[in-house]
Amino acid sequence: MDYPALERAARRHATAELIRHAAVELDRIASGRRALRAVRHPLGFVCFPVLRDGDDGVCVHVFRTPEAVPDRTAPQVHCHSWDLTSTVLYGRLGNRRMHIEEDAGAATHRIFEVLSDPSGVDELRPTERLVRCRPGAEHTSAPGQTYALPAGEFHTTVVPDGRPTATLVLGRTLPGRVDLSLGPLSAPGHRMVRSTCDATETARIARAALRRIHEPEP
Repeated sequence: MDYPALERAARRHATAELIRHAAVELDRIASGRRALRAVRHPLGFVCFPVLRDGDDGVCVHVFRTPEAVPDRTAPQVHCHSWDLTSTVLYGRLGNRRMHIEEDAGAATHRIFEVLSDPSGVDELRPTERLVRCRPGAEHTSAPGQTYALPAGEFHTTVVPDGRPTATLVLGRTLPGRVDLSLGPLSAPGHRMVRSTCDATETARIARAALRRIHEPEP
C-alpha cells in the first residue's frame, strides 16, 4: 500500500486497513524478508521507517521497549516540519499541545532548530527567539484511534500508563518548514545521535510488536 492509499484510509478512519498494513510490514521485517533496521529515537522510542517517498514517509513507532532509552538531553516539547497523522496499534499514547507566545520580556524557553543529518545526527541550534510556554489540553488516543498534529504545532508526547504502545505514523513534509524544539534560555547547542539497531534487535522488536497487535486489549 502506497502513501496516498494509507492517507485515504486514515481519512476514512479505516482502522483495520491501517493496522493490517503495519502488521504486514512488521512480519516482513521480523521474518527477515525485508532488510530494514529499526532506529532508536532520542525521545525514547524505536522507529521502523517502512516508507520514504520524497516528502512523504511512513513509520511504525514502538514505545516502552528495552532497546530504546531516552536521551536525557532530548527536548520534550517540539514541533515537526511535517503534518503528522498517527493511528494507535496497541497501548495508549497521549499528546499535550503547548501554547507558545513570543515574549522576550517574560520568556521561559528558547527555540532551537533541529537539523537532522542522514547519518543519524540531530544538531540542535539555538535561535534568537525567546518564548513563553504554557501547557494546553492533553488528548490520549486508544487502540484503533487516529489523531493528527499539523506541522508547527508544539507538543509533548507521553505514554500515560507506561504500557507498551505502538503507532503507525504518516508524515508529509511541508516546504520551508523546520523541526523546532524548546530548551532552556541559556542552553548551548548540542547534538543527539539516532543509533541503528542490529538485525537481531530489529527482528525481536518487530516480533514483539506483531504479537501485541494480535493480542486482545485487556
